[in-house]
Amino acid sequence: MTEHLQPHIDLALRHARSGMTVTPIQRLEIGVGQATSGTAPCLYRSMICFILQGSKDVVIHDTLLRYDSAQYLVSALDLPLSGQIHDADGGRPYVAVSLVLDPALLAEVASTMPPVRDADAPGIGIAINPMTAPLRDTLLRLLALLDTPADIPVLAPMAERELLYRLLQGPQGRLLRHIAQPEGALGRIRRAVEWIRDHQNGRLRIEALCDASGMSRASLHRHFVALTGLSPIQYQKQLRLQEARQLLLSGDRTASDVAFAVGYESASQFSREYLRQFGAPPVRDIRQLRQTIGSPAEA
Repeated sequence: MTEHLQPHIDLALRHARSGMTVTPIQRLEIGVGQATSGTAPCLYRSMICFILQGSKDVVIHDTLLRYDSAQYLVSALDLPLSGQIHDADGGRPYVAVSLVLDPALLAEVASTMPPVRDADAPGIGIAINPMTAPLRDTLLRLLALLDTPADIPVLAPMAERELLYRLLQGPQGRLLRHIAQPEGALGRIRRAVEWIRDHQNGRLRIEALCDASGMSRASLHRHFVALTGLSPIQYQKQLRLQEARQLLLSGDRTASDVAFAVGYESASQFSREYLRQFGAPPVRDIRQLRQTIGSPAEA
């Protein structure tokens, strides 16, 4: 499969640096990792991810998903996960392209296709699917526009629509159609997730979450766990810890200051949960992370 993707890899490496690069094409990003990484918590947005070179493990609620250039990944909503890059050694970096999903555009493309009756709930909100030649060709046309930036405003939306059309035709078309349906179970949980993200540093109020999603307490909990693998409280905790790690990494604030900034009422509780999440206390974890900066292992 990699030989079919060599033109994609050349384009991506020509326009991206190590780490994550936001491209001039709306919603399209390129990730490059120079070495096999350790397991690290990360936030997957609602997106499609195509690995061009290397492979990656993703863990959600004790379920391990591994994919490489022969597959693509669909994430239906923002999900806190653990990820690990593999096969990025020997001068062959890990290279991946992600497209953040626009629910309105998905709905527009889906409306042009024959109607399909789907079950009410799509199950877990992440899935791995086989890569196809039509998808590969469409992705190449989209990436090639990076070489001709003047063409991007006109041709990129056309290529994106074609890519979404191909994806809707694939095995996860059902999951993607649910993203485009705001009043379905997935659409309601997406609204709940958005509410939690907007209020992640405050007290989680289940009544407000039910109002935001338009679901009863029992229905909210059932669908939230099914789609994310976490309860709403566990989801909020994951967001807080990831935000705390970024704050510690980017500044000189103490662990206690950061703990209160992200919504913890107890610095000791924050330290315990941080250790459990990242495998080291805050100060040691950040020291280790800073030592690896300059040769990034994650993308």
